[in-house]
Amino acid sequence: MARAEKATAVAELTERFQSSSGAVLTEYRGLTVAQLNELRETLGANATFSVVKNTLTKIAATEAGVTSELTNLLTGPSAIAFVQGDVVEAAKGLRDFSRMNPLLVIKGGVLDGKPLSPDEIVKLADLESREVLLAKLAGAMKASLAGAAATFAALPSQMARLLGALEAKRTAAGDGGAGDLAAAGPEPDEPRSDEPGPDAAEAADGVPEPAADSSES
Repeated sequence: MARAEKATAVAELTERFQSSSGAVLTEYRGLTVAQLNELRETLGANATFSVVKNTLTKIAATEAGVTSELTNLLTGPSAIAFVQGDVVEAAKGLRDFSRMNPLLVIKGGVLDGKPLSPDEIVKLADLESREVLLAKLAGAMKASLAGAAATFAALPSQMARLLGALEAKRTAAGDGGAGDLAAAGPEPDEPRSDEPGPDAAEAADGVPEPAADSSES
């Protein structure tokens, strides 16, 4: 490879390391071209799988600031999955393919600048994907909103029932008070209308006796 071609290859790899959210280093010794193409189709839009030269990749990784843990693994036939989409889905694709094709060996990787061991990549693959988490979140939010809507819808009828109960209570209290007053009758200290009061008696005592008839003398 000419020097200019090497420089171009290093620049491209450096840009991939910098623009990708993660990278998984694998060894593909013994895999056929058809199997590698099948792996690329499995990864889909989540990652691009590229066969790389170790020497140029070490230079690119160093220029991109990738940890030395990954560069130390660049031995033997190497290929890197540069992750652009869902990291969990990319890890699932690599894990499942390696189980069906043991010749693909996951050697390690890097995620957001931090090194990942093969075991950590497998654990990452066991997580729920972004789509599943978003679906669960949407379902929880929908259920919460539905509950809130039902509560708000019930408020007018509940308020109407409350106002009706209060009105009935007030009506019952008013009727009961009037009935009690009617049954009680006049107060004991108040004179009845058909009996003379003390003022009337005093007025009667003050009236002079009629004069005697002079004809009886």
